Amino acid sequence: MTDPRYRNLAKLLVEYSTALKKGDRILLDMIDVPDEFTIELIRATRDAGALPIVETRHTRVGRELLRGTNEKHARLASGLELFRMKKMEAYIAIRGSENASETADVPGDRMAMYSRILRPVLNHRVNKTRWCVLRWPTPSMAQAAGMSTEAFENLYFDVCTMDYRRMARAMVPLERRMKRTDRVRLKAPGTDLAFSIKGIGAKMCKGDRNIPDGEVFSCPVKDSVNGVIQFNTPTLYSGTKFENVRLEFADGKIVKATANNTRRLNEILDTDPGARYIGEFSLGFNPYILNPMCDILFDEKIAGSLHFTPGQAYEECDNGNRSAVHWDMVLIQRPEWGGGEVWFDDELVRKNGLFVARDLKGLNPAKLK
Repeated sequence: MTDPRYRNLAKLLVEYSTALKKGDRILLDMIDVPDEFTIELIRATRDAGALPIVETRHTRVGRELLRGTNEKHARLASGLELFRMKKMEAYIAIRGSENASETADVPGDRMAMYSRILRPVLNHRVNKTRWCVLRWPTPSMAQAAGMSTEAFENLYFDVCTMDYRRMARAMVPLERRMKRTDRVRLKAPGTDLAFSIKGIGAKMCKGDRNIPDGEVFSCPVKDSVNGVIQFNTPTLYSGTKFENVRLEFADGKIVKATANNTRRLNEILDTDPGARYIGEFSLGFNPYILNPMCDILFDEKIAGSLHFTPGQAYEECDNGNRSAVHWDMVLIQRPEWGGGEVWFDDELVRKNGLFVARDLKGLNPAKLK
């Protein structure tokens, strides 16, 4: 018998996250996902009157393709993927993996080349379809979170099927504030960073793009970032785990970057000129996600966190930065992680992970749970 949680999640993705309607064409991109869930998702799309196209992928197979790719192969793949994506009104990707480091031995220059050539596919999907991306819970994710497999699966389904409509209502004041903000100041141990988001806009993420969700993002004016930020959570990029990432900025550009693997960090930041500029600034507040698990779709939503993103900007909040890289790096500001402050135009809006401005207190964990 199929787990009833599968049906509930499929229903949420179809009816709320992508709001499928009769005749919509949707690509279901399933990576290391149980067939049982794929079938539930197909059934949910058909119940909505949509037309599902299914792609079933496996990370070990994908690794082998990447290890031997070249520019000719990448351009062929990009052309085929873009042709298909342009046929779609909607897109759901479920990404599982038994080994989060499966692509760790793919040469960095090859990975960068492939990402750069495939970027038009991602841009079209992000900007031209109704999309939602989420992970599938695996033992490796449970291990990264320091949890048993069963406990992690329970957390996963609690987080992924929470009341996102209620959360969306509480986000409105923060989105409104960020849209009218000019100067932002971030403070934390090892962090003193200033930048402007004037005229960039803001966008609330309420379960209709990523699951789990719970953030409002903007983007710095490209040349406005100055100071230093010290991230206190691990981050995984292209199969490599980084810790203690520290970035120094001058007039928007990362001029010094260090980590436990400083050489590889700088290789990624040298992918193209845009990788050393920032493409996103966001505040996270999902009440069920408290600690990092080295999975960015979860970590960027941690209650009391923020993320700052070298690379590509989203068209919805655009500073003009373009890159094959989009690397969300997370700083948690709750007291047990060292604390910290977020200031908008000289007003303290969040302290030690809790919103202190009256109109934003509805986003604190006690209100959202």
